[in-house]
Amino acid sequence: MTGTDPNIRVLLVDDQELFRRGVSMVLGADDTLELEEVDDGDKAIAAVEKTPPDVVLLDVRMPGRSGVEVCRTIKEISPSTGIIMLTASDEESDLYESIKSGASGYLLKDGSTYDQVAEAVRLVAAGQSLISPSMATKLLDEFVQMSRTPSPAPAALTARELQVLRLVARGQSNREIAEELFISENTVKNHIRNMLEKLQMKSRMEAAMYAVRTNLIDN
Repeated sequence: MTGTDPNIRVLLVDDQELFRRGVSMVLGADDTLELEEVDDGDKAIAAVEKTPPDVVLLDVRMPGRSGVEVCRTIKEISPSTGIIMLTASDEESDLYESIKSGASGYLLKDGSTYDQVAEAVRLVAAGQSLISPSMATKLLDEFVQMSRTPSPAPAALTARELQVLRLVARGQSNREIAEELFISENTVKNHIRNMLEKLQMKSRMEAAMYAVRTNLIDN
């Protein structure tokens, strides 16, 4: 990110003070990131209602509201906010439910360095999705299962929205999609927002899974 780019507003949500402190030290040292931290889901929702962040780092397992429930609520309040689940849980059910609830990323605490977390924030802020390698394998297994089940009828997407969906499914960022289609990043964001609304989905990762299931990637 260049010095002319706007700062990325980040909300860190985790009930473990020691972990928050470690993440804060790294993210706080980067003057392109503006960090706020809270220790539970209710405070996270209140913070988003007050000032929607660009990216939320959210634990899956917390006292009170679960991370998945908080993720779903945040996406309802601020659909443009990117959410990265940063958790110790390697359960497939947590991964799938997080994606369905609108998460754009899923990182394991044990397998991620603080610097990798900072880079993940930048990637998600730029419109990309990412998953820890060990969890990506589980997601690929889900893709295989999807390919063996009957495909639902494609939603009524425009030709341009279908183009954008295919590129999203290939893992391209908003900037890369804009360059390939010779349109602005804002136009890409509008297409993705309209596409997700038509598909009744909350995240580009969930839309990518839909593209796999409906065999749109190779079309």
